[in-house]
Amino acid sequence: MASGVVPQITASIGPSAGGAVYSPAMTDFVIMVDKLGTMFVTGPDVVKTVLGEEVSFDELGGAMTHGTKSGVAHFVAQNEYECMDYIKTLLSYIPQNNTEESSIVSNDDDPNRLDHNLISMIPEDALKPYDMKEIIHSIVDNHNFFEVHELFAQNIIVGFARMNGKTIGIVASQPLYLAGALDIDSSNKASRFIRFCDCYHIPILTLVDTPGYMPGTDQEHHGIIRHGSKLLYAYSEATVPKITIVIGKAYGGAYIAMGSKNLRTDINYAWPTAQIAVLGSEAAVKIMNRKELASSKDPEALKNNW
Repeated sequence: MASGVVPQITASIGPSAGGAVYSPAMTDFVIMVDKLGTMFVTGPDVVKTVLGEEVSFDELGGAMTHGTKSGVAHFVAQNEYECMDYIKTLLSYIPQNNTEESSIVSNDDDPNRLDHNLISMIPEDALKPYDMKEIIHSIVDNHNFFEVHELFAQNIIVGFARMNGKTIGIVASQPLYLAGALDIDSSNKASRFIRFCDCYHIPILTLVDTPGYMPGTDQEHHGIIRHGSKLLYAYSEATVPKITIVIGKAYGGAYIAMGSKNLRTDINYAWPTAQIAVLGSEAAVKIMNRKELASSKDPEALKNNW
């Protein structure tokens, strides 16, 4: 009943098994201490008895497992002290309940400052990756960005920052991983974060550079349609202020999903490097001229002519 009313945070600093693990999973943020916190529905002994599989407590449900693979852990702390620091920092960005606003933190960072390095952060070659976090750190107050789910689904970035002292939520593609393509895990990660921001009146800034949804049988068979739709639903349902900036590629369904005008985003901007299309030029040429390329003696040269 407290979901969406007051923020809920779990600190996992010991073992948790069976039905007890569902309680932390339902909270907004889970912080697990490495080598101390463990969570699993069935322990290693049961796994060995039923499946004959040998697995340690840490491999089955340790902090790094849940931080990198399952996504249950939003933060992985090295010790209890760092765990408490995560909680303090997190609480500084979010309100106490859904009737309050986040605290405004005064700082000496001029909101009108210019960063001339931004112009050189995007490579001229659209196929060359770059770190979106450099852009994020450049545009927020004092270059401070508090990333959530840093180790999970790294092809998308979510987290909190401040602009002119006010808390904002940031959702951004990460071209360094999977070229920023959306998949099942990244869709779940971003949609859950967006819905949290909407519950607690936190505006959302979206930075886009994605070539589309991840193709392949693995994604299709595991439900990319079902999970990918959660991202569209979260954006279209959110009533907080939403601003989207297309930094680089914004192709196909992923363009629509990443806070497009179609999903009721309030303001959409495009950098000079932005490319918005149904699909990339090379893919378009291959599809539209499939027969000619198949019958050509030199398909590569023919493709370059187009």
